[in-house]
Amino acid sequence: MKYIKQFCIIILVSFLGEALYVLLPLPIPASVYGLVLMLLALTTGILKLSQVKETAVFLVEIMPVMFIPAGVGLMDSWGILRPICIPVFIITAATTVIVMAVTGRVTQHVIRREKGKK
Repeated sequence: MKYIKQFCIIILVSFLGEALYVLLPLPIPASVYGLVLMLLALTTGILKLSQVKETAVFLVEIMPVMFIPAGVGLMDSWGILRPICIPVFIITAATTVIVMAVTGRVTQHVIRREKGKK
């Protein structure tokens, strides 16, 4: 019963994210709205981590299984993807390096800022 309650809380937050997506005319995915709402609920104390932790851990553990249909879909669409395979690989590699570099720089900035406060 505990897992069902926790799952319902997570689904409710996801639904609120979907509602925000419909109401706000911004190009932000509904899942991002849901994640921000969950973050706000946890940081403000509206939700306690213990109210969603076990189910969240379970969902993270089964996440790789959720990528199987997407992988099968890519294999099924290989005929369409084959001509654009090289540009997609180049773009994927370039954006991965950019994201890693930006993330590293932001992390370094935050660490230096925290050290400066102490």
